Parts: sequence; C-alpha cells; structure tokens
Amino acid sequence: MKKKANKNWIYILLISILSLLVIILVTIIIISKPSLKNVITTNRKTNETVVSTKTIEEESDLKNAISKVYNSVVYIQVEVMSRMGTQAASGSGFVYKKDSKNAYILTNNHVVEDASKIVVTYIDGSETEAEVVGKDEFSDISVLKVKADTVLAVAELGSSDEAEIGDTVFTVGAPLGKEYMGTITKGIVSGINRKVNVTLNNGSYLMETIQTDATINSGNSGGPLCNISGQVIGITSSKLVGEGVEGMGFSIPIDTVNAIIEKLENGEDIERPYVGVQLADVSNAYGLQYYYNINISKEVKYGAILTYVEKNKPASNAGLTVGDVVVEMDGEKTESSAQFRYNLYKHNVGDSIKIKYYHGDEKKEATIKLTERIK
Repeated sequence: MKKKANKNWIYILLISILSLLVIILVTIIIISKPSLKNVITTNRKTNETVVSTKTIEEESDLKNAISKVYNSVVYIQVEVMSRMGTQAASGSGFVYKKDSKNAYILTNNHVVEDASKIVVTYIDGSETEAEVVGKDEFSDISVLKVKADTVLAVAELGSSDEAEIGDTVFTVGAPLGKEYMGTITKGIVSGINRKVNVTLNNGSYLMETIQTDATINSGNSGGPLCNISGQVIGITSSKLVGEGVEGMGFSIPIDTVNAIIEKLENGEDIERPYVGVQLADVSNAYGLQYYYNINISKEVKYGAILTYVEKNKPASNAGLTVGDVVVEMDGEKTESSAQFRYNLYKHNVGDSIKIKYYHGDEKKEATIKLTERIK
C-alpha cells in the first residue's frame, strides 16, 4: 500500500511541475507580446482616433474654404425685352477680380444673354447694376463689370487641371431664386473631361466639363465650383436631367475660362477657326431629304452632313460640296455636328486639318486651311 501511495504522489508531483511549466511559459508569452484582445482594442482605438481626426480636419478645412469664397458669390437678376414684353431670368456668379475702379464677375453666358438690365445682389443684400463687358457663346462664359466699392470679397481662382476624381468640392449659388441665395452643396469630383452636348443658337456643341455629384438646381448656373482650399476650379453650367438620373452636375473647367478671360475683360471677340459650312447630323437624314433634298449613302452610319457650303471659303476651296458627310478629322472619329465643332475649335486660325468624308458612296480625303470668320 505504501509503495502505491508513493507512486501516486510522484504522479501528482509530475503533473504539478508540468502545470507550473505551462503557466510559466504562457506568462512569458503574455509578457513578451500583448494579448490579442489588447492588440484588437489598441488597433480599434487607433483607427477610431484617426477617423475622427480626419473628419474634424476635413470639416474645419471645408468651413475655412467656404468662408474664403462665400462673400464673393452674387445673385444675378436679368431683364430681357421681347415681343411678349419684359421677361425676368436669374442665375449666380462670383467676383474674381478687382482694381481701383471696377470689379469683375464671372457667370454663364446663357444667364445674361440678351439682357437689357442686370442687377447684382450680394450676400449681405446690397444691390448694384452690372454691365456685360465680354461674352462667348461656345464656352458659355460672360464677364460682368460693377463698381469696385460695391463688392464684399474676391474669389481666388485655382486650377481645374489639378482636380482628381474623388476630390471634395462644393458649390455656392442661388438655386430656385433669390430666396435661397448663398446655398452651399457639397460633393466630390465624379468625373473629369466629360463631354456634354449643349444646344446653341446656331447648332449643337460638345463642351468639356467637370462632373460632380454636388446638388445643382436651376439658379445655380454661373456660380463657382470650389475645391477644399476654397479656390474656384469650375463654373457651374448645367445639370443633366432625365428620368432616373440624379446627382450629375457639370461645371466648365476654370482653366478653359482662364484661356479667354483677358480678351473677355477687354470686350474682344474670341477668335475661332472658320471653314464656311452649316451642319446637321446623319440621324436627321430624313429631314434633310425632305427640306434640302439631300440623300446620303446607306453605308454612312454617322458623321456631320454639310447642308450649306459657302463659296470661296476653306471648305469649298478644299473641294467639299453640299451633301458631303465628314466622318473623321485629324484621325479622330467625327460622329456628329457637335463633334465636328468640338474638334475644329481645338485648332487655331492658320492651322490645317485633314478630314475624311463621303461624297455619295465614295470616301475621300481633303486638307482644309483654317481662316477666321470675317463679319
């Protein structure tokens, strides 16, 4: 019995020693490395702190950015004389330049087009009359002039070329009218170099824009699109409206504006190349046959149809005639009359362009020397 008891005691001792060793080993591991719980807790706390810091910093940056541009934004009330009498229209704009006598406001051309009277209202409610000193239909830009001592602040122009998809942006304007002037909407840059088809008095045109999901409504046109530094990177121009379409707004890149703004300030016309044609789309071929007796080849599925060719002008000098369909310019596909103008206006007066076109069923090539339009 005594021998068996001694044997049991040895087993107990061995188990105790092994247990002690396990405890010591676990303790060493715990001391040398933080527990999984501590790691997770530490990481979670770190992440929460970082996210919170970023949110606070962005909110602070946004408020500072808004304060930089807010007082430069104006509400624009327009009177237009027509056969129906005096009609009213409105939009937004912003002061971008000031000297000792005058201050200058940027807005959309369609906001002040054909205006007989323009009244500008500042954020504080004060008003003054403005005059158009320069305008350009194709870029949809107008420059207004007011007295320097009437303005509250001047906006800083940035660079649209530096804008990237995902950048935080905001707009300031007067959606739906004067009652809501100074409204701020926030979003991101949703797309860059977006081409939007714009209807003009003499046809359609492709406009290169910045796309944003910041809310844009009627009355925002002409207001600024700004980055997180409070710099203007675009001029709100239009909103894509359609069934099931939301959150798609468009702004004219400020670098496009910068290229012509000095001429507009001085009341100069923007010189663009001229070829001496009138255009229509292939999709309107039935109407062209009915009104102009123009028939095109069934092989032609896209392009810009020449409905009129002016004599002794670049197009006629290159051999083009009414009914010809331009399908390519300088190696780039020309799908429509809007695309034709867009590609053409990338060039300067004096340049030469190479086109491919259909004359009946025959596909031809031609080189056109561009000139300026003589009014």
